[in-house]
Amino acid sequence: MQDITIDYALRATWQAVTKMYNEEARKFNSTMAVGFTLLSIDPKTGTPSTALGPKMGMEATSLSRILKSMEEKGLIERRPNPNDGRGVLIHLTSFGLEKRNDSKDAVLRFNDVVKAHVSTEKLDTFFEVTEVINKLILEKKIY
Repeated sequence: MQDITIDYALRATWQAVTKMYNEEARKFNSTMAVGFTLLSIDPKTGTPSTALGPKMGMEATSLSRILKSMEEKGLIERRPNPNDGRGVLIHLTSFGLEKRNDSKDAVLRFNDVVKAHVSTEKLDTFFEVTEVINKLILEKKIY
């Protein structure tokens, strides 16, 4: 076990989580990326399209493809931003809200099952470690 690096453990775990979510999303004729996008859009006020990429940690071109697909499936609609004439707000349709709830249920189930198998202390430590890793990266203290 000492040969396993931190980045390997993170990557392997994230790949397993991604695979699990994609398998679950497939049951709903969707993908994890679509579910994540649905959860990132404010269900009441919508979200500026320019804010979604940074919020999700996603490149604009990838996000554009997902949004186009979601619009074609009737999950979202684009509306002019009343506070910025140049901007667009992404709003969930009623179908999008329904699928958002499916995504939310999947995430909450994952959290509940993990919490049932891992102590609060260990989860607190996990979140502390991820916070430190993110801070080190953000402050460019690694490279």
